Amino acid sequence: MSLEALLEKIRTHQAVVGVFGLGYVGLPLVIRFAEAGFEVIGFDIDEAKIAAINEGRSYLNTVSNESITAATQRGFSATSDYARAKLLDALIICVPTPLNRYREPDLSFVTSTVENVLPYTKAGQILSLESTTYPGTTEELIKPLLESQGFEIGQNYHLVYSPEREDPGNKNFTTQKIPKVCGGSTAHCLTAGVALYSEVVNRVVPVSNTKTAEMTKLLENIYRAVNIGLVNEMKIVADKMGINIHEVIDAAATKPFGFTKFTPGPGLGGHCIPIDPFYLTWKAREFGVNTRFIELAGEVNRAMPAWVVQKTADALNEQGKAVKGSRILVLGLAYKKNVDDTRESPAVEIIHLLDQKGALVDYSDPHIANFPRKREYRFEMSSVKLTAEALSSYDCAVLVTDHDSFDYKMLSETEIPFVDTRNRMPIQSGSTPA
Repeated sequence: MSLEALLEKIRTHQAVVGVFGLGYVGLPLVIRFAEAGFEVIGFDIDEAKIAAINEGRSYLNTVSNESITAATQRGFSATSDYARAKLLDALIICVPTPLNRYREPDLSFVTSTVENVLPYTKAGQILSLESTTYPGTTEELIKPLLESQGFEIGQNYHLVYSPEREDPGNKNFTTQKIPKVCGGSTAHCLTAGVALYSEVVNRVVPVSNTKTAEMTKLLENIYRAVNIGLVNEMKIVADKMGINIHEVIDAAATKPFGFTKFTPGPGLGGHCIPIDPFYLTWKAREFGVNTRFIELAGEVNRAMPAWVVQKTADALNEQGKAVKGSRILVLGLAYKKNVDDTRESPAVEIIHLLDQKGALVDYSDPHIANFPRKREYRFEMSSVKLTAEALSSYDCAVLVTDHDSFDYKMLSETEIPFVDTRNRMPIQSGSTPA
């Protein structure tokens, strides 16, 4: 199939789109393509997800059952059978790219996905990688795999990188409304990528090549990581000086230019901000560059859970109690409010550190009924229903994730020590800012 034929299939919505990885990025993208009238096949190795989708059930609280049902009625189907990739005109990869135990990029999910789909690829397709990664991945890793099948990139096969920009739970910026950056291996590849995404998002931002698109994604999140690291460090300094850092930030934010508001917290969470900086620092070493500024921000942010634990110990100490043996309730397990995503959540590390110190720890999170499986942590825990009676049975509570559904009036009236890492409670209520 020629480029012109592919563009025509995309323009007329006759192209069949495959999305690999049906998580927080892939599933909303599937729904958006289905809304636009494309036939979509979703691929995932998790059979539980496949079963849920085919039964019309969502496993993400940011995606409704109704959205799943509507998408399937429009022709969306989910499978773990890679052989169905032979039906596709467009392949979009949205699989995880975590760090390994040495904080080095783990691209095994990306490579295994491409290798599994290679036997079913055909000339004329477009493949888009959306997973966050280091600059050069598309050209150095994906392109050779496709070329091993005899494809000529830009001639009879099209390759682009278009980083995901999902913000789970943000109703103001849906998949359709978030501008889509896209870089192609060649000019023809870029043309195909822009055409594909232009059918489902309001604005596509073309860049000169895949490396530029990959670096754009990293810059966006490193910018946030560095600035959050700055305000986290400022919080520690202000705390020592007896200054409310949130009052300082709010006052500084009144300046109409030259200042962007970032707020401190218990540490970084989610798949992007805690991880993206290390993709660049790892790749930069190949070029003999030490990214000291970025790494310093990472050190500050990774130290915040330990800071919260120390503030918890201080709050207990004022009551004549030690951490060891104390019953502590952690409020919020998700990495951000109003979602059920625990990836890289600082709450998990805080629970781990408190447990190591001998505390008897529980958690309460209305969005997460049971502690999920983790690579490094295993806790047999279920969410505690937050009531005044339940709260009074603990020696201390720590607000880590400020879900809107928490009863803050009730929390403000508690008589137990309360550590607030999100500035959600008035200081006069007796809470300890952290």
